[in-house]
Order: sequence, then C-alpha cells, then structure tokens
Amino acid sequence: MMTKRSFARIFRNCGLTGWLGVLTLAGVCLSTTPKATAEVRLPRVFGSHMVMQQQKPLTIWGWADAGETVAVKLGNASRSASANGHGEWKVVLPAMPAGGPYTLSVSGSNTLEFDDILIGEVWLCSGQSNMEFGIGQGPAAQAEIAAADHPGIRLLMVQNRWTPVPQTDIEGTWKVCTPQSVAEGGWQGFSAVAYHFGRELHEQLKVPVGLIEADWGGTRIESWTPPEGFAAVPALKNDYERLLLGDPTTPQHRERLGKTLDEYAKWLEAARRAMASNELVPSVPAYPSELLPPGDVQQATALFNGMIHPLVPFALRGAIWYQGESNQSEGMLYAERMKALVGGWRQCWQDEVFPFYFVQIAPFKYGGDPKTLAELWEAQTVAARTIPNTGMAVISDVGDLNDIHPVNKKDVGHRLALLARARTYGEKDLVCSGPTFKSLTTEGDTLRVTFDHVGSGLASRDGKPLDWFEIIDAEEGGFVKADARIEGDGVILSAPDVKHPVAVRFAWNGLAEPNLMNREGLPAGSFRAGERPRRDWVKQHVPEAKDYQLVYELDLAGLGSPIRYAVDNHAGIQGAFDRIAYFVELSDADWNTQDVYVSMDAFTDDISKVGVPASGTGAHFQQNLANLNVFSNVKGIVTGERLGGGNIEFWSNNYGQQNSAKVPNASSDVFDFGDEVAFPPDGYGSMQVHNHDARQTLFAINHWREGRKADVGIGNQSTDNPDWTFAGNAGGYQSMRLRVMVRCR
Repeated sequence: MMTKRSFARIFRNCGLTGWLGVLTLAGVCLSTTPKATAEVRLPRVFGSHMVMQQQKPLTIWGWADAGETVAVKLGNASRSASANGHGEWKVVLPAMPAGGPYTLSVSGSNTLEFDDILIGEVWLCSGQSNMEFGIGQGPAAQAEIAAADHPGIRLLMVQNRWTPVPQTDIEGTWKVCTPQSVAEGGWQGFSAVAYHFGRELHEQLKVPVGLIEADWGGTRIESWTPPEGFAAVPALKNDYERLLLGDPTTPQHRERLGKTLDEYAKWLEAARRAMASNELVPSVPAYPSELLPPGDVQQATALFNGMIHPLVPFALRGAIWYQGESNQSEGMLYAERMKALVGGWRQCWQDEVFPFYFVQIAPFKYGGDPKTLAELWEAQTVAARTIPNTGMAVISDVGDLNDIHPVNKKDVGHRLALLARARTYGEKDLVCSGPTFKSLTTEGDTLRVTFDHVGSGLASRDGKPLDWFEIIDAEEGGFVKADARIEGDGVILSAPDVKHPVAVRFAWNGLAEPNLMNREGLPAGSFRAGERPRRDWVKQHVPEAKDYQLVYELDLAGLGSPIRYAVDNHAGIQGAFDRIAYFVELSDADWNTQDVYVSMDAFTDDISKVGVPASGTGAHFQQNLANLNVFSNVKGIVTGERLGGGNIEFWSNNYGQQNSAKVPNASSDVFDFGDEVAFPPDGYGSMQVHNHDARQTLFAINHWREGRKADVGIGNQSTDNPDWTFAGNAGGYQSMRLRVMVRCR
C-alpha cells in the first residue's frame, strides 16, 4: 500500500518526511488496497518542450508498481531503477552540455515519451505580485508579445496552490515561447520580469533557457520558506517551534497532543458524571490551534508545500525573487527571513552555492512613516551582503510612487540578468550593480562617502545636484539636507549649520527616487552610515546637574514588566538627599530630540522609591512639589527655577479622570494632572510630573508593562488626554531614555 508519508516524501532531498497529510494528485487515487497494476508516471515538471539544466546531473523520478524496473533514456544517456515498496523510483543521468532537441523515454509496464527537450539554463522565478505581473500589462505590451518568438526559450507556469503539507506534483505544462504562449494564463501572461530576464540570458549565452514561474500576489516570504530554512536561523526560532508543533511526527507535537488528550479524557469523565446526575455538561476543551498545520496561504511553508516542494530535485541553475511588499513593515527581521528562504531552498536542492538574485522593492506611498520602507531596504541590502552568492537589483529609478506595480519590468529583468551574467556566468568587465556604500570619513566640516561599483564613474541621472543625502551634527539638531558633489569614486557632503558632521543617510525615505547612479545607468541604493551623536544634553544645558548623583538609568525602549534598569546605583547612594531630578530624552527617526529636566525638593527619603513606581516598589505618590527647576528644548514648556505649582502622580494603579484631589486647573473630563487613583494596585501605571499652574504635563511614562505600546511624552499631548494616557506611542520613537538623580546633602 502507498502510504501518505511515501507520497509526501518521493525521493526529495529536502528532508520533510515529518509532514503528513492526504495528498490528492491528478490521476492518482489513494485507496485502501493496492492496484494490481500501475502505469509508470512522472510529475508534471517533466514534459515535452522542457529545458533541463546543462552541466549538472539530471535527476528524473516518478511512480510505478512496487518492484517494477523503469528504464530512462535521454539522448545517449540511459539508466534504470526499480520502484521501491511505495512505488517510488528515481534515476540520475550524467550531466550534459547545452543542446538538443532530445527525446526522453521512460519505460516500464508502459512507455512515456517526451519530445523536443533542450539542455540549457533553468531558472526558478518566484515572489509576489510584481513577479506575477504579466507581459501583457507592460508598456508596448502588444509589440513585446508579437516579438516573443523564441524557440530556444521554454516556459512553465506553476498554478497557484497552497497546502498544509508538501505536495509531489504541480499543475502546469512546459510551452515553447511564442507570442501566443507568452500571453496565456497568469496575470495577463507570463511573468514580465522573468521573460525579460530569460530573453537576455538566451541572447547573451546562446543556449536554451527554461523559466519556471511560481509566484502569488500579496503573499509573505515565510509562506515560500521550507522548515529547514527556519531551523537554521536563530532569529526565527518561534516560527520553527510553531512548525514543529504542527508536525505530527515530532516529539513536540506528541507531547502537546498527549496533554490535550488527557484534558479530553478528564472532560469525558466529567461529562459522564454530569449526564448521570442530570447536570449540565462542561464545555469541551478547544483543540489547540498550534497543533494544526498551515491553515491559509500566508502561513509559514504553505506555498512552499504546494508550489516549490513538487519541483525538488529538478535541476536548476538558480532563482530570481521579487517580493517584500507584504513584509514591508518588518525592518531588519526581513534579512533573517531572506536567510531562511535562501538557505532552505539551497538545502532542498542540495546546492550550497545556488545563485539567488532578487529585487529591492520600489518606492511607493504605503502610508504611515515613510522611513519604514527604508528600513526594509536596509534589510534587503544586508541580505545581499551577508548571504553568499546573492545579488540585489535596485529599481528606485523605475518605480511609480502611485502604483505598487510599476509597469517598467524590462529594466528589472535586465538588472537581474546583469547580476547573473556577471556573477554566475562570469562575464568580464560587466557592470552589474549601481553604486553601493563603501566607507565614510570625516574631513573637517564635511563627510566623504565612497562607493563600490562606480563603473566608469558616478553621475547624476537628471543632471541636477545630487539629492536625498542628509547629515547630522554631533552636537545639535537632527538630520538635515546636505549639499552633495561628486569627487572621484565618492561624494562630498556638507550643510551650512552642520559644523561637526558624524553620520549620513541616503534615500532614507520610502518616497525617495534619488538621482545618484553610475555612468552605466544603474542607481545607488539607500543606506545609512556613521555614529549616532553622543550628546549629553543635561551636561550642556543644566548647570545644577553637576551636583546630582545618578540613581537609575533606563532605556525606555525596553519597558516592560519587570523594569530592568541599565544603571541601578540606588544601593550605593550614601546619606540623605534633599532634591530629586528626572531627565527624559526622546528621539524620533530623524534623531531630533526632545529633552526635559525637572528637579524638585525631595518628596520621599527612600531612595528605592524614586524610580518607576512599578508594583512591588511601594512607591505611591500624589502630592504637590516644591521649588521646581525646569529645563527643556520643547517649545511651550514653561522653564525656570523655583517654580511653584508642581505636582506628582506616581503609582502602579489604574486611575480615572475624576479630580478628587482637587488639583488646581485640573479637569475631571480628561486624563491630565489631576487624576483619581483606582483599583487594582497592579494596574495601568502612572509616572507623571506636572506644573499645574501652567496647566502642563512635564513628562509622562504610563502603562510601562506594555513595552513599545506604553505611553511616553514630554509636554501636553496635543489631542485627547494631556498626560498621554492611552497614547500607546512608545514605539514611535527611535530611542528613549530616563535618568533619575538625587542631590545629597
């Protein structure tokens, strides 16, 4: 009998034998009794008009009766094998040079013949909608289609399919590239990027080219990734553990399932007792979702199972990839996901140097913070630099800010082909990349950025001054627009108000279409370099701070429960103290900073209670403060020394708007500087210092247990609650820190 496991496994090199499931394959029925006879059969990745990879061993596999001898012949090469007990067979033919056409003959109880087979270069073309974008949608589409008469190019379009478990076959048929075939199926025809990539290789290499299109619009990278990929990347440990729980052959699954069955057994016993006593039966325990395999197209491995796994181990040269839009908010995590995808595919094909070339997604108005896309670009750049035998095509000059599917796919395919021609096929003196960041040096009040891949020289695409360069001063301000001029293989940067530049950003915005390129017309990709300014605003602007000792320092980006201070000196503070000071610094994505320093007469003599009033500290204060000294760079905050009208709201409790403490100028309609403490004691949490005379919150750190969803602010929040309650805005800052200091007597 052919088991479910055997069908999921059929001679794959991918090691996915742990996945189980009912696999329904066209023309195959899994029955409870073996058939008396079974015709020899191959998966649909094999067929007439296909291209097979030159200069690599050619694995051919399929199904027959258990024990049946299957003979395979291609050209002058022939091999035979016997089907195993599950009816699976495999032969490996020796590597062949480019050429053809050949006939592939497979014989057993029946004979299959596939004709017009060429030997050449085979590439897998995958990703989401910009790879799926068909040749029929581009500019001059009809002319491109009419000219697509290339007998030496062969096309295989894998039909969209996601599955919970790995499949062994696809829906799809090899076709000779003709004006008719290139316009059929898909999203208005065969992938435009893949077609232009393959056509250039065919024209330049003078060998047949086979293109396998396997893509699906709107899909995430993790759906295309095999379990082995997740297993090899520590940053994706949670994803891999989830896959193990969903695999019924793993110890993790069996252990969790055993606990579930115990719960069901207890419920069954309780249900019988309830029935015997005419009582209500308790609710049935829910089946744990983590024990289920992928349940939709976006979940990890779902598209790998249905569209990539059936292709393994069909010999390939490499892959091209155009995806990232559906992961564009993940920042540097995407680099880890790329490592998993590339490494996983390489394991499946047992090829550690499997070439992998991909597209850096184009600028687009996604909405929200435009720097989010710049962070994804940085992750893609890191992937290209750290994953061996990969390359990235930058397309910031051929995008469309108003269309997530820019129509110029010809240049995209061309740039991918340049990478393959130079790095895979060894074409000499071929410029295949735009300028990439090399080094940053300081020269007085200017910065010099040097580049690799300058080709025959740097240039401005439109002849205008270089744009999208920004620099930042060591002492004041955030990033500002830089004047940029080309000098040799570098660019010299300066700005009138930046006397001590320390860092640079280029095209650090999802709307950036910068004009820096090399003279070969390939654009420079975005980057950032240099050191974040090490500024001590307190030392520069608060003279009294020299008399204070640091008690606590906290990176507010690490808020949570428990509070973990970067510096905790409270046990070392000797003697009494008469003043307490707080300094809060918040920096945005441009490294513009908001700062506030406020000191006051001590409201407690217990040094352990001056920090964040988390549950368990015993800190609970709602009282006036005497002799406020306030220093700040935030417009509108009342600054000065020995100010009256200060008050503090420090507690771990929930709280309400009611001004039960009768704080002057406070409202009972909003959360502000006069709120009422409520239960439970271990609740929302408030760490706020106010100037109620000025009707101002000086700083607020609320709901700290929520980490990046905490409330953090300086001054009054401009909308809703002045004290930042329910703002949930901590994740919007690039960096945040709190210092707590005291003045000892």
